[in-house]
Amino acid sequence: MRIRLRAWILVAAGLLAVGAGPAYGADTSSAESAAGSVRYTVQDLGTLGGTRSKATAIDGNTVVGSSLTRGDAAEHAFAYDLRRHTMTDLGTLGHSSQATGVAGDYVVGESDLSADGPTHGFAYNVRTRRLVDIGTLGGSSTNITGLNGDTVVGTSSLSGDVVTHAFAYNLRTRKMTDLGTLGGSSSTANDISGSTVVGQSRTAGNGLTGYAYDLRTGIRTDLGAHFLTAQLISGGTVVGGDGLLASSFDLMTHTSAVIGSGRGVTEVKQISGNLMVGDNFAPNSFAFVARIDDGDFTYLASLGGLNSSATQVNGHGVVAGSAALPSAGPFTANGPFHAAVWVPHTVS
Repeated sequence: MRIRLRAWILVAAGLLAVGAGPAYGADTSSAESAAGSVRYTVQDLGTLGGTRSKATAIDGNTVVGSSLTRGDAAEHAFAYDLRRHTMTDLGTLGHSSQATGVAGDYVVGESDLSADGPTHGFAYNVRTRRLVDIGTLGGSSTNITGLNGDTVVGTSSLSGDVVTHAFAYNLRTRKMTDLGTLGGSSSTANDISGSTVVGQSRTAGNGLTGYAYDLRTGIRTDLGAHFLTAQLISGGTVVGGDGLLASSFDLMTHTSAVIGSGRGVTEVKQISGNLMVGDNFAPNSFAFVARIDDGDFTYLASLGGLNSSATQVNGHGVVAGSAALPSAGPFTANGPFHAAVWVPHTVS
């Protein structure tokens, strides 16, 4: 299934109608982009014994996410090896957990300390199988949003839990750095590429704006009000939105450009090299992968249900996310969602 869009279109042009994605009840084992180019085959990664699971990140041959355990008793973070086809339970810091990022030997995520307690970020080493609590900036909780190399970024409450600040945590030194704000009381971090962190911050006048922060120099760049949500970064280009439109920002030239037509909503979850992945809403939700250079836009199949969701893509073009199983009854289009990957195959 294919739609040709101009390069860099991140907001759909109202091209989907209800059910215009993969047809419910049809063969949804694969989805194809331009004829004679790439076909994607969906693979079910299963669960840790429960009914549902989801994949949130991929690096190399490792997919991470979270799954309900046997009897749907709890949600645990997992790491799935695409070569061995094995899913490993990463455990918790006390109660439930979910993995949000993976890079090399490290998996990062969040875990509740107790059933009604605060949430802390964790780092898990797949070689040593050790789960480490990364702590906070003095408050009770942390939220993990990005991982690049050995640097984790996210948001932590400060002492008293009144405000939150963006932070960067070094996995080697185990040091957490407060990234501060643009003069206001609070900030958040959403993504990291190289040494650049992007997120949103309150300003001295109590406004809200997107920012980019260079960990090497400590320089913080105000990106303006058009980058309040869904900030992503690849190289020197930041992508974000204001709730209606998506925009790009060049960190070298400080030039900004609106992306897309403004009709419909396409949420980009990751930019990696020449590929973007995410979800298209109009009004149903379908996973997609799109090329930046020529705008080729491909919907990704479910596992027999209607809907799907894509979160990340690795260097080989394998997309990770979640997809619905067939419905068990006539009143819903979806069965349970399982963690899934879409594997590209070149076709002639």
